[in-house]
Amino acid sequence: MNAAIIFILLLALMLTGMPISISLGLTVLVFFATMTNVAPEAVALKLFSGIEKFEIMAIPFFILAGNFLTHGGVARRMINFATSMVGHWHGGLALAGVLACALFAAVSGSSPATVVAIGSIILPAMVRQGYPKKFGAGVITTSGALGILIPPSIVMVMYSVTTNTSVGQLFMAGVVPGVILAFLLGLTTWFLARKHNYPRMPKASWGERWTAFRKSAWGLMLIVVVMGGIYSGKFTPTEAAAMAAVYAFIIAVFVYKDLKIKQIGKVLLDSASLSAMLLYIITNAMLFSFLMTSENIPQAMAEWITAQGMGVVTFLLVVNLLLLAAGNFMEPSSIVLIMAPILFPVAMKLGIDPVHFGILIVVNMEVGMCHPPVGLNLYVASGITKMGISELTVAVLPWLLTMLGFLVLVTYVPQISLWLPNLIYK
Repeated sequence: MNAAIIFILLLALMLTGMPISISLGLTVLVFFATMTNVAPEAVALKLFSGIEKFEIMAIPFFILAGNFLTHGGVARRMINFATSMVGHWHGGLALAGVLACALFAAVSGSSPATVVAIGSIILPAMVRQGYPKKFGAGVITTSGALGILIPPSIVMVMYSVTTNTSVGQLFMAGVVPGVILAFLLGLTTWFLARKHNYPRMPKASWGERWTAFRKSAWGLMLIVVVMGGIYSGKFTPTEAAAMAAVYAFIIAVFVYKDLKIKQIGKVLLDSASLSAMLLYIITNAMLFSFLMTSENIPQAMAEWITAQGMGVVTFLLVVNLLLLAAGNFMEPSSIVLIMAPILFPVAMKLGIDPVHFGILIVVNMEVGMCHPPVGLNLYVASGITKMGISELTVAVLPWLLTMLGFLVLVTYVPQISLWLPNLIYK
């Protein structure tokens, strides 16, 4: 009964148009004030202790690193390198967009940042070459979603904080699925380009490829700094995030010199603003998680599912349907912070690996970012392309279907996610 009251209250507040973070906090306060004897001091204590975790510090650092890279010419050099490698194939510039998104995702940790950085440069170039605007928008909107799967990933940090799963293992688990999804999105792009005979570019010589690689190497080295540091045990994921921010600042300001000293203040302000917004969502979500636990809702749900005789296969199908439905009206951070505390205990009771479960949630979030009505990547791409959301929804459909097929693969073949972390950590 209490569970029904909580979710009806939360839904009612969200339907008023209130931001999700405030809806969560208000639901908790109203419920505790009217339905329980929990002292206000306990709520206040939980509010502060919820964001005391060291791992949360990774979020503002990765956001800062991503902003330095977005403003610092790294994206342009990555696009040039990607174009030199795959530009001569069918739909070469579009394929370069997929590859550049995968590379930029591996240094930024954010999907919207990837769409903005790569899309704002490559989409006008595609239109000039004669590609239909819809095709270019479809490629970049969906490939940009790789930003939350290929490590480092802010969404993975949030899942880690919520479930106490190792961030390092999650980062390693995202590598193989990220590469496979990038390949599948590239394959879809190549197939459509070949079918419609879209433009190809002249084949670059090995000398040109080496030059393009040399120019983008400083940016690509960030992948080595972050993943190499974590893999070798030199620093934790949070320390890797701090290193990434410092390194991104140095290459943007002193190496590439695309970011002027006077622009640094704006980058810092933008990063602080986004970090504050995410930390506010996390704080309220932690409160909501505290409410769930105090009312024994996850435990009751676990017992109910076990009593129904629901096996792993059926449970994972239900989780996917639930997360895809949530993706229709919530953005990824909120979904992870609300759903993970509820679904995680059930998954553990059924013997599902926490790292595999985390990757499954992240892939669901990727799909959610590319479909309406609240697909964040659609709105970012709409701002770049000046296309309507309904038009963009049709444009992304072939790649969205590819992502759904990949979601089924990741859900029922855990080794895709677990092979690399098992190899490194065990």
